[in-house]
Amino acid sequence: MSERSPEQATKIQEARAILEELNFDAERSNERSALVLLALADVGPTTPWTDATNPLRRTTEIMNWIDQHYRVRYAPNTRETVRRQTLHQFVGAGLVVQNPDDPARPINSPRWCYQLTDEALEVLRAIGVPRRDAAVADYLNKLPGLLAQYQAARDLQKIPVTLPDGTTVTLSPGGQNDLLRAMVREFCPRFTPNGQVLYIGDAARESERFYDADKLAELGVTLPERGKKPDLIVYLPDRNWLVLMEAASSHGPVDVKRHAELRTLFAGSKAGLVFVSCFNSRAEMRKYLSTIAWETEAWCSEAPDHLIHFNGERFLGPYDA
Repeated sequence: MSERSPEQATKIQEARAILEELNFDAERSNERSALVLLALADVGPTTPWTDATNPLRRTTEIMNWIDQHYRVRYAPNTRETVRRQTLHQFVGAGLVVQNPDDPARPINSPRWCYQLTDEALEVLRAIGVPRRDAAVADYLNKLPGLLAQYQAARDLQKIPVTLPDGTTVTLSPGGQNDLLRAMVREFCPRFTPNGQVLYIGDAARESERFYDADKLAELGVTLPERGKKPDLIVYLPDRNWLVLMEAASSHGPVDVKRHAELRTLFAGSKAGLVFVSCFNSRAEMRKYLSTIAWETEAWCSEAPDHLIHFNGERFLGPYDA
């Protein structure tokens, strides 16, 4: 990092001060967070706060902007730190919104972006002018109501899914979760009747996934906190099968490598293992035909009554390791 100019130092200090006033903790009002705020407001070293704006910016664009205007270069492998330790907290506090141009954008989309709220922008534009203190106080007074509005908007976007036992869960919109809903609603009644859903993943809301760890433990399976689990796990008690399903729209099908990973992950299972790759369409499945592992199944939501079997002496059943 080159030597910091007085203008750069002043702007960073001002950004830190406003974050502290907005009740962010030390981690979310440190230099990194101040620089992220400046990038989201498009406030360079010589830009007056009254000229702040709120452009849509992706994480990499934020980091590049900081490098260009403040000569602070973050290595590519620190992107997750910026995202998880600053942007997520800004979103949770109602300072920033995600994907206002497309709320259903998939979590793994390279276009995932962030934007300062209009209310936060109004506060920033008041920095250095007489109404600053009143603007901050008004914002903090209105914030609980704003947070409730943002949460209600997010809830409306969620995908409701009713599990075979009647339990209702909600998934984040877009991406593989549309296919996950079809897997629960269309595949399970046809091919795993009376099955028990033990896990349904939600990449965007990992902490809110449906996960019956106790039942899996009964079956001899303990899944690690880290590491890619199947997208959907269904237990068939009458056959003592665990059906491990992948929503191939985002991560690809059960290929040879993934087949070996899942066998290792579920090596202690007292139930037989069945592997299913799920697709939205046959056209999508054709892209992966050469890589789908033998002794697995494939299913397309556009033709939900049909199952495609890849070799082996059994049809929809477990094989010995």
